Amino acid sequence: MDYRRLNKIPDDLGTAVNVVAMVFGNMGEDSGTGVAFTRNPATGEPVLFGEYLPNAQGEDVVAGIRTPEKLDALRERMPAVYEQFREVAARLERHYRDVQDLEFTIERGKLWMLQTRNAKRTGAAAVRIAVDLVKEGIISREEAILRVEPYHLDQLLHPMVDPKAETTVLGKGLPASPGAAAGAVVFDPDVAEKRAQGGERVILIRTETSPKTSTAWSPPKASSRRAAV
Repeated sequence: MDYRRLNKIPDDLGTAVNVVAMVFGNMGEDSGTGVAFTRNPATGEPVLFGEYLPNAQGEDVVAGIRTPEKLDALRERMPAVYEQFREVAARLERHYRDVQDLEFTIERGKLWMLQTRNAKRTGAAAVRIAVDLVKEGIISREEAILRVEPYHLDQLLHPMVDPKAETTVLGKGLPASPGAAAGAVVFDPDVAEKRAQGGERVILIRTETSPKTSTAWSPPKASSRRAAV
């Protein structure tokens, strides 16, 4: 419901379902699964960026039970499969003329592509990717300008901590919104929303980033909280 509202998708619009044959990434050390971007979605750097889990199914990557490895691990374990994946990723990016978000499974040494879609990206990445695609002759200057959304520029204009500044790091997390922030740490969305409406500066800390943080939801079950809004 939150996702539909944020992306202005009508509530009465149906959901598409694809029915396909299953492939298994948990068939041994010559199998695995992963997700990847054809370019870094945070910086826009033109390199393959993603995670890989050997002997695992797709849900294992996002479940948090096992720590995924970088794609370099796939290149070391199965260089031929990695090279094939790199070629397919580049072909998909050229075909769709945009950065792709890919999902793949390897079953007993054979690569299977499960999904591709245009990738979400940060404001900084959006600008760099648009410029690079023009330089590479993939899109025009006019199209590049249209691909930089207003919220991308909003991200770039947010105040942020100077990367060169000396700081004492107390903890790390995944930022769910751009820029630097100062305020009271709050762990419950309901409390954060109420205090923010009262004019108080708050920072909502969650176990993981989720559309749930956009409205009032129940507090996280886990005690470790690492993702900040």
